[in-house]
Amino acid sequence: MREIMKSVSHLQASQLLHNKFMVVLGDSIQRAVYKDLVLLVQKEKYLSLRQLRSKGEMSFEQDCLVEGGCLGQMHNGTEYKEVRQFQSAHHLVRFYLVTRIYSRYMKSILEDFRHGLKPDVVFVNSCVWDISRYSCSWVDDYKENLHRFFDELREALPEETLVVWNLTMPLGERIKGGFLVPEIEHKAPQLRYDVIEANFYSGTLADVYGMDVLDLHFQFRFSLHHRMKDRVHWNAVAHRKITSLLLQHAAEAWGVILPCPVILPCPVTVYGERKSGVARTCRKIFCTSRIKCGLLVSKLSAGFELHLFSPLFWV
Repeated sequence: MREIMKSVSHLQASQLLHNKFMVVLGDSIQRAVYKDLVLLVQKEKYLSLRQLRSKGEMSFEQDCLVEGGCLGQMHNGTEYKEVRQFQSAHHLVRFYLVTRIYSRYMKSILEDFRHGLKPDVVFVNSCVWDISRYSCSWVDDYKENLHRFFDELREALPEETLVVWNLTMPLGERIKGGFLVPEIEHKAPQLRYDVIEANFYSGTLADVYGMDVLDLHFQFRFSLHHRMKDRVHWNAVAHRKITSLLLQHAAEAWGVILPCPVILPCPVTVYGERKSGVARTCRKIFCTSRIKCGLLVSKLSAGFELHLFSPLFWV
């Protein structure tokens, strides 16, 4: 079965997040989530491999490094910090890199929320570092730290702030990565199973505390071909899907109906006919919207027109 991708467009993202303050909390995967958000609110473009791999740089797509990163010492230790922020006339997005869901550093971030500008939406995850870098018997510590974090986060933010806890994505069997220092390499084969257990605990607790839960482990269970060679991180196509899932979730929570996006197989292929008539192809396009949108014509590059017809088919 071919993988179907439903992407939120640049225009949709820019309008949905107009005058919104977003915060992304988490590890290097969450940093890529932040980067894709920042990119999408500015242009219709995917992250490059270099952008995905970079960390701690002074600037990314008009954002700025606020703290840590190359302003300090670059390392793979648990004390590494990186705070980034993108600000335009109508968008504010901030990222905090954290290596533990509750710590002295996390308490300082929560203080920022209490006494500073209140975010409209918080996307948060912390798992892989928590269950690998601090203790061999991680379960009790992780549960306790989750309780502390959710309790203080709920107290620090106004009720109208949308908090989305996204579950950790699937790890590979033979993983590599900056967090996997020699001292814990023996844990690598077991980590993918520990992540499943940790996801159960964190997702259950997030729900108990009234947070929204987005199960990215489930969403990407059949998309493992989008993982990078280290079998931990994910490519630009996967990150655009994550962004789309997060924004669609936010739109639903805010009661916003996003216009029906174009549904295309992945990798993206242009189907249609050349207006010149030199080459003609006729292929089916399926729209998953249950709203009868009739005939839509979308101008594409290279002289193509893309047609979506009623009646609609659901895939």
